[in-house]
Amino acid sequence: MNAPEADQVGSRVARLVQGGQLDQAYALLAPILAARTPFRLLDRIGAAVGAGPLETANAFLERIASGRTEGGWVVIASALGQQLDRDLERALERCRACVVGADIWYATDILGERVPGPALVQNLEPTMALLAPWREHANRWVRRTVGVAVHFWTKRSLEDRAQALLAFLEPMFEERDLDAIKGVGWGLKTLGRHYPEMVTEWLAQQSAQRRHPRALMLRKALTYLSPEQRLRAMEGG
Repeated sequence: MNAPEADQVGSRVARLVQGGQLDQAYALLAPILAARTPFRLLDRIGAAVGAGPLETANAFLERIASGRTEGGWVVIASALGQQLDRDLERALERCRACVVGADIWYATDILGERVPGPALVQNLEPTMALLAPWREHANRWVRRTVGVAVHFWTKRSLEDRAQALLAFLEPMFEERDLDAIKGVGWGLKTLGRHYPEMVTEWLAQQSAQRRHPRALMLRKALTYLSPEQRLRAMEGG
């Protein structure tokens, strides 16, 4: 399958979904999901579905989620990404429900980079407010998603708001679950690559406050810092 073919499939699936023919739409999509189709093509199909009316599109996304396929999470995530400008709060809620239901790291990362990540880029302050409860959510994958979203923001945003994202991640710096740490640490690692001096100062503040992160969290945050910056970060000044 190539990009034009994926667009054709996306249009056909979307038309079936909009017509309420969810079983037929899934029958068309299922072989594509089973064939391990490249994510970039699945993204195109998902975007076509997500551009349609919310009620029927979301009913179809629930049908895809029940199949629990890796490619299915890509289609779902791309579809929800298309809803951010129309239905930000509920698109994030549906994303969170999928993260919990999937219960696996790759679905968490797929969803995080396509839904809350772009939401932060498009609408930082409202999205941070909506994601704030995720930082303390009982589910470790939901907490991991926050770090994945910050990682995406750091790669894509043209705004100089990294300080706000560091402050947003601060309550998660002492996260104990390793799966969640990998996501939060990923966000800090990418911030450190693009804003090394800012991350150095932030880490020094955490050290001065006697914060105690897991070793993996600290190692990821220090990844792209120079030896001199690492020393300052560790010594608290």
